[in-house]
Amino acid sequence: MSTTPQALVFDVFGTVVDWHGSVSREVRRHGLPVHAEDFARAWRAGYAPAMDAVRRGQLPWTNIDGLHRRILDALLAQNGLDLPEATRADLNLAWHRLDPWPDVPAGLTRLKAWRPVATLSNGHIRLLLDLARHGGLAWDALLSAELFGHYKPDPAVYRGAARLLGLRPADVTLVAAHPDDLRAAAACGLGTALVLRPDEQGQGRGLPAYAPGEFDVVVPDFGTLADRFGAAA
Repeated sequence: MSTTPQALVFDVFGTVVDWHGSVSREVRRHGLPVHAEDFARAWRAGYAPAMDAVRRGQLPWTNIDGLHRRILDALLAQNGLDLPEATRADLNLAWHRLDPWPDVPAGLTRLKAWRPVATLSNGHIRLLLDLARHGGLAWDALLSAELFGHYKPDPAVYRGAARLLGLRPADVTLVAAHPDDLRAAAACGLGTALVLRPDEQGQGRGLPAYAPGEFDVVVPDFGTLADRFGAAA
């Protein structure tokens, strides 16, 4: 790492919160006659194509709630399920009730005491606010793709985050569990920290492919990340 970061920004889905375990739980809670884990993965799999449709102008700007609902309605139709509107709406809000990974609250608190910490997520502000309150996440700021009218990995999101923080891109490090997100950030001059989440898509299904030395920091959890940066315990 060429410079000590002056602020850390965090991807959220999969990096900070366990979307797979949380959404699977919500699918079971609503009693859907489907394999809950497969349904959760299929719902998440529609996320990138939906954002690409916005990026290509096939859809107007639509926040993540709107995109998740489009994906959910299509999945329900594919499975021959016709849920009442109230049930669909509540199930769609499962993404507002995602639990943080166990290492996150304490590790994030340490990092916050060391440097400013903010989200940098494709989730919209209300979604990020609900996740913070649900998980007890002590962010200094909520930065969202919604603020820039672009979804990651568009450069406007990474550069815009540095601008809003009043810093050079080189003074900001993105923390993420996804190499593609980190590569896009690095191309914009940000530092990179990969957090390994091997269970992101279910037990043993989340190990990413990356080259040795590709990222500034590679750690197994937020506590180790705090250690690497010298944040006080």
